[in-house]
Amino acid sequence: MRTAFREDHESFRTQVRRFVDREIAPHHPEWERNGLVPREAWRKAGEAGLLCCGIPAEYGGGDGDFGHGAIVIEELARVNANGPGFPLHSDIIAPYILKWGTEEQKNRWLPGMARGEIIAAIAMTEPGAGSDLKAIRCTAKRDGDSYIIDGQKTFISNGCNADLVIVVCKTDPERGAKGISLIAVEAGTAGFEKGRKLDKIGLRAQDTAELFFSQVRVPADNLIGVENEGFGYIMDKMTQERLVIAVRAAASIEFMLARTIAYTRERPAFGKKVFDFQDCRFRLAHAEARSKMLRAFVDQCLAMHLRGELTLPYAAMAKLNGAQLQNEILDECLQLHGGNGYMTEYVIGSAWADARVARIFGGADTIMKEIIARSL
Repeated sequence: MRTAFREDHESFRTQVRRFVDREIAPHHPEWERNGLVPREAWRKAGEAGLLCCGIPAEYGGGDGDFGHGAIVIEELARVNANGPGFPLHSDIIAPYILKWGTEEQKNRWLPGMARGEIIAAIAMTEPGAGSDLKAIRCTAKRDGDSYIIDGQKTFISNGCNADLVIVVCKTDPERGAKGISLIAVEAGTAGFEKGRKLDKIGLRAQDTAELFFSQVRVPADNLIGVENEGFGYIMDKMTQERLVIAVRAAASIEFMLARTIAYTRERPAFGKKVFDFQDCRFRLAHAEARSKMLRAFVDQCLAMHLRGELTLPYAAMAKLNGAQLQNEILDECLQLHGGNGYMTEYVIGSAWADARVARIFGGADTIMKEIIARSL
């Protein structure tokens, strides 16, 4: 029934699935314990063509489109691999450089990102500014042919591993959102320090860090695009970022629901299988109906995006509904696993904990509702 993907997308899925089953799934429990995905896994993903699928071949990418990136997202969700920050790196950060970077920037960073040798992060959130980006306090002051950056960022995914960070900062604080710029900072730059690895309730294999900038001097050539135009760039790319979250949500629901159905068919209770009880079957039936409804809408949004037609309100709808249904249905799946669902050896528990943040990052639920309301 799925029509958003072409034949080349599905051929790529076979390649990605083999890699995930061989190089990610067996090692992921250890990565969760360590709170970090080894850099070697990133390099292997680059060699296998899983990184920067939508970047043109001239910059080292896969010469594909977001459909190929969506395949990677879905296959990671299939095994609940929450650690590899490949979609953030490839489908959220790389597009900023591709669209607004200079030729020198593209040639300097994108090939290494595609090979997994340069791991990228984007630093938006601050201790006092989350969904409200206009409230950020990190500044970048022009000083000759340099910018001097001061500030603090938190909840930065890929933050510990990051070799390249796109910093969202104020270059003209008096202008609010119209004074925001994007400036790239490379690891090892004087004054740039990575703080502690944050201990989260979910996404435990994904490294998330605090970042500190104290009189960090970077070349003015590290500015992405035009000074003070950063907020517009972020809004432009939010459609794809929110679609990333929705694609993950829909896939996670499908795979975890399939696991739960299989589990209830085998789990004995009161002389029968759990699936044999009408209440359990009805819960699964309701979850399946909602899953199929979400899949249809997310695939419609995916097809629209591949045609360049996805709007901000539609992306917000996909993200809002996807995140909420993911939380609701995975909670139901955990309940149907009984006590085993609360054990780390059963993947449903990790998937349930991982899902909660989907209602927060990429813009909280209330922000999605506001975006949708403005379109009514």
